[in-house]
Amino acid sequence: MIKQITAATLLAVASFAASAAEPQFYVGGDVGSTKVDDLDGRKTSVGIFGGYTFDENFSVEAGFRRGGKWDDLKINQLSLSVIGSVPVADQVAVYGRLGYNRLESKYDGGKEHENKALYGIGVSYQFTKEVSGRVEWQRPISGAQNISVGVAYHF
Repeated sequence: MIKQITAATLLAVASFAASAAEPQFYVGGDVGSTKVDDLDGRKTSVGIFGGYTFDENFSVEAGFRRGGKWDDLKINQLSLSVIGSVPVADQVAVYGRLGYNRLESKYDGGKEHENKALYGIGVSYQFTKEVSGRVEWQRPISGAQNISVGVAYHF
């Protein structure tokens, strides 16, 4: 059910925003920290992402993140999200993320996949027309969270 709702939301936003301002693609990367309630400590995460900005308020983004490694367990995240942004000052915007993510847990005995809703909030800063930075908090699954710092190149 969540897959259908997320897909419908993505399509509706994409079709609505397609007629707006000049679109642009972007790619980037981030580094962060993942915390899972049932596991000890925070672990370093590394991610890449790419998206399409329809206007200053709407983007669609896909990403991949290595969520961390705890002893014999590794967590990876593949995501697709709609991002809604609101400018709050010159070059500064706050944004919210709503989407779908596929989490893969690899461990000694095999691997498991979970498909869950993804949400997050963040702040972005536009350094130049081409380069922006961001700080974001995400909840990829109940009981887990990731905070990251990233840089994107817009073209």
